[in-house]
Amino acid sequence: MITTIDGLRTRLAEARVAAGEGARVALVSTIGSLHDGHIDLIHTARETADVVVVSLFVNPLRFATVAEFDAYPRTPDEDEALLDSLGVDVVFAPTRDELLPPGSGTKVSAGDLGLRYEGRSRPFYFDGLLTVEAKLLNLVRPDVAVYGLRDRQRVFLVKRMIRDLFVGVEVVEVETVRGDDGLPVSTRVGMLDDADLAAAAKLPQALDAAASNADRGVDACIAAAQSALMGEPRIALDYLSVVDPETFLPVDEGHEGRAIALIAATVGGHRFVDNAEIYIH
Repeated sequence: MITTIDGLRTRLAEARVAAGEGARVALVSTIGSLHDGHIDLIHTARETADVVVVSLFVNPLRFATVAEFDAYPRTPDEDEALLDSLGVDVVFAPTRDELLPPGSGTKVSAGDLGLRYEGRSRPFYFDGLLTVEAKLLNLVRPDVAVYGLRDRQRVFLVKRMIRDLFVGVEVVEVETVRGDDGLPVSTRVGMLDDADLAAAAKLPQALDAAASNADRGVDACIAAAQSALMGEPRIALDYLSVVDPETFLPVDEGHEGRAIALIAATVGGHRFVDNAEIYIH
């Protein structure tokens, strides 16, 4: 497990040479505490590149408070053992001061879209996310970057940043890995008690309801999703929206074709985001 930028550059150069001329490099960026969803990303990275790099960095810029940052679960030994078993070529786990040295003030802005949906309740979140993502892309200089679609707003904003800054990285998207209850696999799911887990399972059910009513228009999609959540006091809904995948802005009532239903809520003190692709006609 490499903790310094100099060490990363040395190991990357060695891995490129070992892989041969024209070797492709893939990056999977994570905040650690790895689960089955990450494993899927790593398998995809291996299928698309010769050298796989995984970063483990609990980005403090993504958290609202120090307490929230400190409470995020960290499993470095388990993560390292898992990545070793998967044959990951380079594991980069920098310290905070290594990647965000004292005095560094340059940040990437997510713009107005970064203040919508997740950014409405966490206006700091996407600027911090993009800032660290830009650093990792610049350090690794991968040919491919692999992202899971559980957080589609993140993927949209990262793709836009890559395009706007001429980074020259191919983005590969991986479908969300879900448990038997329909919930996306995540660290937070394992932190819920049984009652909260049953309540959280209504979130993907709400998205299913939206998809099932797509033939009745946008308003009907949203109403059906809201109805699926009715009567569950453990769910504190933050937002429920249907957006255009090309702009990530809310669609109008006359929209037809592909759209993305977004949902975010707090259950048992933990925030959950989810989404589903729907077709309105």
